Amino acid sequence: MPNDDHTESLRAAERRLQAAQLASDVDALAELIDDKGQFTGPDGSLHSKQDDLRAHESGRQVLTRLEEEELQVLATAHTGVTWFLGTLEGSFEGQPARARLRYTRAWSRDQTSWKIIAAHATVVADEPSP
Repeated sequence: MPNDDHTESLRAAERRLQAAQLASDVDALAELIDDKGQFTGPDGSLHSKQDDLRAHESGRQVLTRLEEEELQVLATAHTGVTWFLGTLEGSFEGQPARARLRYTRAWSRDQTSWKIIAAHATVVADEPSP
């Protein structure tokens, strides 16, 4: 059964993750991603925690904008899922990049903190102009 206290702590963890991604804060990312965590990119490729940390550390991936449009959170005592929708801008391997993405992240919680154990990103079409 969902628990409001866990929901709010997971929402805070997701927001810490977003701030760490934007700042390329490798130490914070290392704390928020489980050592066995895996990420499926929009192209279907799998990436490990170390792949993600190296991309930030080396400057191959640099975010200059991360704008949250929507965030849904489901949490129980030890597991949770976040659904993020938003726009990311920056560069990847030196090339400018901009995408509207939906991230689904699975989280695990021990007594003290949430960690991402799996994530998937999908490119979402920009909203039509009014």
